[in-house]
Amino acid sequence: MPLSPASPSTARAINDRLALGLLQSEGPLTANQLKQLTGLSRPSVADLVERLQGSGLITVVGEAGARRRGPNARLYGIVADRAHLAALDVRTESVSVVVTDLLGAVLAEDSAPIGGDTGPAVERAVALVERTAREGGVQRLHTVGIGAPGLIDPATGDLHDTTSLPAWHRRLAGALQERLGARVLVENETNLAARAERRDGAAHDRDTFVLLWLGDGVGAAVVLDGVLRRGASGGTGEIGFLPVPGTGSLPSATGCDGGFHSLACAAALRELAAEHGLSKPGMSAADVMRHAVETDAGAYLDAAADRIAVGAAAMAAILDPGCVVLGGEIGRAGGPALADRVTARVGAMSPLRTEVRASTLGGSAVLRGALLAARDAAQDELFGPGR
Repeated sequence: MPLSPASPSTARAINDRLALGLLQSEGPLTANQLKQLTGLSRPSVADLVERLQGSGLITVVGEAGARRRGPNARLYGIVADRAHLAALDVRTESVSVVVTDLLGAVLAEDSAPIGGDTGPAVERAVALVERTAREGGVQRLHTVGIGAPGLIDPATGDLHDTTSLPAWHRRLAGALQERLGARVLVENETNLAARAERRDGAAHDRDTFVLLWLGDGVGAAVVLDGVLRRGASGGTGEIGFLPVPGTGSLPSATGCDGGFHSLACAAALRELAAEHGLSKPGMSAADVMRHAVETDAGAYLDAAADRIAVGAAAMAAILDPGCVVLGGEIGRAGGPALADRVTARVGAMSPLRTEVRASTLGGSAVLRGALLAARDAAQDELFGPGR
């Protein structure tokens, strides 16, 4: 059955979104450049420029060429302050926040320890967001993206109730929405890190890959054919619960001790470093890993790679992603020295060719992923046909 041609209103919406996408990715453009890049006729480009200006989405931001003047030289750009965004990286006892304009330019950022009873903790976190917005000169936030540990229900977007997370985590999204009147999105931290690595980091050239997050906890994000996979209950990539040899016990439904977590979490890698005489008081697992790379502590790096490769090989055997990114502060700290060792070990355990890469974003990946989620959601609403 042949497809019906798009209605004029649908065609206009498609053309507008195409032009807005180009202005976002390429920066300010002239009408003639929009014509060349979109393949639209000159009258169609003139119409869409008029529509987008009338909607307050684009404006004249300058002229192209030192000697050019007149309508053909006008440079059009997206109105960056049409909407303002916030992104949060919610840790067990702290929150980091960044406030940006619609194009992602940072206006203000801050972080603070957050803990204690649920009510006061939520209030401190909300106040941190409000204060950061004011410091950035922002009156109202349009969309807020939150990255948090734990399972996110794919049907409701809510953070699952788990005994391992503070109660204030689950209250934060609702409190922000009520106080700010903004759209609030919550996503698992590892999934957001994968989104950032694909857009700006180590997986920028991959449509299929696994991000293996190495931090206080361990987790994985799975991207197949460009789509982030969440699973039936939002638990895709909960690799900390993976039963593995060498831990002396098995994980349970209420705790991942005895699973892959017990091999490769920060505490386990610090204990391993102590066995090799590398760990010193006050050093984090990332500090230890960085020190091991700088001093070429091959024995420790080999032992850490042996452990991490167990999880990476399991993901390779099940998903055949072709690429595993070692994320989190530990993955970035290990760099190519650790990633190359894990590549060799996975290659010895599996016939499936799997390249292991180190994160290029590290601990900032969650915040950057949360910002990308907020920006995409805001632009979908503002740039969509129903604007």
